Amino acid sequence: MVTGFHDRGWVRFPVDPATLAWVQSALPAARTSVTDPAHAQWLDCEGTWFIGVDALPNDPSGCVDGQTPLAGAAIDFIEQEYGVQPLHRGQVSVIYPGYPKARRGENEAALRYRRNRDAAHVDGLKPSGPDRRRHVDEPHSWILGLPLTEASPTAAPMVVWEGSHTIMADAFGTVLAGHDPALMHQVDVTEAYQSARREVFETCPRIEVFAQPGEAYVLHRHCLHGVAPWGDDATAGPDGRMIAYFRPDMQSGVAGWIEFP
Repeated sequence: MVTGFHDRGWVRFPVDPATLAWVQSALPAARTSVTDPAHAQWLDCEGTWFIGVDALPNDPSGCVDGQTPLAGAAIDFIEQEYGVQPLHRGQVSVIYPGYPKARRGENEAALRYRRNRDAAHVDGLKPSGPDRRRHVDEPHSWILGLPLTEASPTAAPMVVWEGSHTIMADAFGTVLAGHDPALMHQVDVTEAYQSARREVFETCPRIEVFAQPGEAYVLHRHCLHGVAPWGDDATAGPDGRMIAYFRPDMQSGVAGWIEFP
């Protein structure tokens, strides 16, 4: 186990030749996905964010080109901690200069939260209905970030609140306790989530995670995280700040999402 992961809730791995080889094999397909008309709906925030869910054409092992495996120290760590899992098509998340601007349908309060709080969230809790109630719709096992392009440290880095996973896990565990595991995905966790989020903002350090191609970072599934605004002095190439993300489903559902370390 990498020292500190379960205390901090995240870990960054230095450049690994195997990971860099995968990045080089995946980058052409990632670039193509951004301009694919089938993915046009993923360009949001007035053209400053390509969300790119399921945009990377990888196989269940993560391989994109049919010959270069998704490998390296981060993958070894994930397999040691969580076992080997089939992967979904990866997310290709691209940020461009000017981010953040409002998403389609986003009100001023939501835009302020995006600007001032990095749109901080826990993955898998999608707002639904007119009151934007939250449920654990997509219980993920872990989150893996793989930078695909070079960018400066202030080019909208990923942000994590260190130690937030323990606060969030306690909150979710309390509100879901006693419910039938088969129905846990229907439990409204909105108030518990919002209260825990306020506690995180008050007590957990906000960390900007800067990483370059060949590096990788792993987040605990309960970590509060987001994306910082594009800095005034930020620089990146024409591809923008591009990162591939993998978040496979927790095979044991919401119950495992709560109970597993």
